Amino acid sequence: MTRRVLRAGRAWVDGSLRPAAVLVEDGRVAAVLDRDAPVADADDLALPDDTVLLPGLVDSHVHVNEPGRTEWEGFASATAAAAAGGVTTLVDMPLNSLPPTTTADALAVKRAAARAKVRVDVGFWGGAVPENLGSLGPLHDAGVHGFKCFLAPSGVPEFGHLDAAGLDAAAAEVAALGSRLIVHAEDPDLLAPAGALGRGYAAFLASRPPASEASAIDAVIAAARRTGARVHVLHLSDATSLPLIRAARADGVDLTVETCPHYLTLTAEEVPDGAAEFKCCPPIRGTANQDLLWGGLLDGTIDAVVSDHSPSTVELKRSGDGDFGLAWGGVSGLQVGLSAVWTEARRRDVPLERLLPLFTTGPAAVAGLTGVGTITPGAPAHLTAFAPDEEHVVDAAALLHRNPVSAYDHRTLHGRVRRTWLRGETVFDLDRGGVVGAPAGRLLAAATARTAAPVPAAGADR
Repeated sequence: MTRRVLRAGRAWVDGSLRPAAVLVEDGRVAAVLDRDAPVADADDLALPDDTVLLPGLVDSHVHVNEPGRTEWEGFASATAAAAAGGVTTLVDMPLNSLPPTTTADALAVKRAAARAKVRVDVGFWGGAVPENLGSLGPLHDAGVHGFKCFLAPSGVPEFGHLDAAGLDAAAAEVAALGSRLIVHAEDPDLLAPAGALGRGYAAFLASRPPASEASAIDAVIAAARRTGARVHVLHLSDATSLPLIRAARADGVDLTVETCPHYLTLTAEEVPDGAAEFKCCPPIRGTANQDLLWGGLLDGTIDAVVSDHSPSTVELKRSGDGDFGLAWGGVSGLQVGLSAVWTEARRRDVPLERLLPLFTTGPAAVAGLTGVGTITPGAPAHLTAFAPDEEHVVDAAALLHRNPVSAYDHRTLHGRVRRTWLRGETVFDLDRGGVVGAPAGRLLAAATARTAAPVPAAGADR
């Protein structure tokens, strides 16, 4: 493998942006040197002054949907889009693939589908559903990074949601395994019945009120208190729930929380009638709520910013002729997350340095990934060159997602990924037309309570 040095006027090292030269050997960061330090016998690349060198981003919340619904996305397209967005490690959700990742056999099927297709490293969440409670151990031992459950209907019949007793049972079992329970937190008793709502966004927003999130988060906290489980709240959209989270942490509950670029950058007030590309669950809320979410991000309450990339076919997204009750819910944003949030951060005078942990070490910690999201000696040389001042207009048809539907379509964003390296090898180069080379990503398996070190998945030696 090539020995190379990347020189940057600004590199994210030890929690700050500073001049540095990053020496890469055998796919890992061998040393972080002064920018102008001489290095013999190495390919030498100086990044342009308008770019910053970042660790590869980590996205712990991606719906790849393969196998079974590959027409919605798939490993080839999802990981290409990830590389184009600077993401070098993603963790796939246990739905909406067929079969869902609720057994060790189903995980093997998913890994087989992913093998030889992935352009970035990919790990896997398991699912906790009514049918597999009490038998999560084999899936844990197979290397999933934790277990996802829903407290409200998931939208697909093969991945059922947990009632109060099921939540307690899942939390107790996950705690005994030493794993983590990640939760889609909406209380179904406070949601409107499924069905048509019309083309106006206000009716959809009212159908999934903030009280539903708050009630469900309260239930998650209570289950964690009773069982000692590590718990994680997925895709927080309701900022009024932040005090609940702060109070639980102050009491010692092992609780983390994420939010998503669409909640930090899009608002209910701007959603046009029939624009179902903005539909997601929980919903994009109003401007005042967004301001409070930014407060929770900046004060450290929010641990990670992840895409919740949840795509579908164009037909599903536009089913019901723009009726928000009938269209598929999910925002496609894997490729543009950092640019979108950075654009809003600039408007709020938030420096790039405040965002970077939320896109790197924050999601890595949620998924129990070690050694990624940093530029430190010994870490994999997963890197990305980001031009923070470059302005571009999003064209959904030009994104590398499989289906050309995005809530960010036609938006002007600041910041663009110019190049991405995986283990020191280029996997995306905007100047060379996009993705580069054959798929070289690895399939990841988490360390478990019964293994002292990460267990490479099949294909991990590629």
